[in-house]
Amino acid sequence: MRAWVGLVIAAVAIVATGCAGYPPTQEPSTAVSTTAGATLATLATVPVKGRAAMTGYSSQEAFWGMWATPDGVDTNCDTRNYVLDRDLTSVTKKAGSNCLIQTGTLTDPYTGQVIDFVRAGGAGHDGGVQIDHVVARGNAWATGGFAWTPAQRNAFANDPLDLLAVSSTANQQKGDGDAATWLPANKSFRCQYVTIQVQVKATYGLWMTQAEHDAIEHILEGC
Repeated sequence: MRAWVGLVIAAVAIVATGCAGYPPTQEPSTAVSTTAGATLATLATVPVKGRAAMTGYSSQEAFWGMWATPDGVDTNCDTRNYVLDRDLTSVTKKAGSNCLIQTGTLTDPYTGQVIDFVRAGGAGHDGGVQIDHVVARGNAWATGGFAWTPAQRNAFANDPLDLLAVSSTANQQKGDGDAATWLPANKSFRCQYVTIQVQVKATYGLWMTQAEHDAIEHILEGC
C-alpha cells in the first residue's frame, strides 16, 4: 500500500533510559492518527543541543547491520524488500520467492512523481528507487547515536518507522540533511515528513539542533 498517503504518526513518550530498551516499532502504514498539536507536544520533549562530532561514523551498510529482518514485524523478508512491498503498488515478486520485489510502482512522497521500479543493479538503486532513513543515519549519529551499541544501530537502521521508499534522486539530494537544511519538494508531504522525524527522535532518545527544532515547529504550526 502507499504508506505515506495521509500518514500522521502517533506521538509516544521518550524512553527514560534513552536508546536502551527501545519501545516496539510502529509501522508508518498502520500508525494511529494524531493531531499536529500532539506532535508539537512530543517535539517539546525532544532535547535541543548542538551537533556532536562525527568521529567514528561510517555510512557503510555493514556498520549499521542493513538490511536485517525488522524487529516487531511479522515478515520473513529483509527490511528493504519489506518496505518496497509496503510502499509500492502493483508489486510483483521474483519467481519462486515470497520476498524479493521484482517490479512495482512508487508514487514518490518526496516529489509526487510516479516511478516504475524494476529490480536491477545494486541494492537500493533499482529503477530510481531507494529506501531512505527519514532521520538520516548521519543526523542520528550527530544527535546521540554515536553512543549506540552495534545492536542499537541495527535496530534503528532496520526500523520501518524511519524508512520510506523514495526517489533515488531526491534521496541523494537530501543526504544527511535535517529539516533545517532539506525538506521534500512535495509540500503536501512535509507535515507527515516532520511528524516521522519527531516520532523517531523521541523513540530513540535523540536530540535536535535549535535550527532543526525550529524548522519542524514552524511546519507543524501550519499543519
